[in-house]
Amino acid sequence: MGFGWQELLIIAVIVALVFGTKKLRNIGSDLGGAVKGFKESVGSEPQDQAVADSDTAVEKKAVAE
Repeated sequence: MGFGWQELLIIAVIVALVFGTKKLRNIGSDLGGAVKGFKESVGSEPQDQAVADSDTAVEKKAVAE
């Protein structure tokens, strides 16, 4: 069972009537910015970890010498 295109269209029209198109644009842009920020933070973690690991390796090498 699921939603067909007709049901989704009716839901979209009701949502547009309740919130208004300007408010929906603001919500969409805010949501897009949040998703973009989340992807950037998730994508940058391995690089940060790699830098931290290389710094630790350099410190261990310096201590060993």
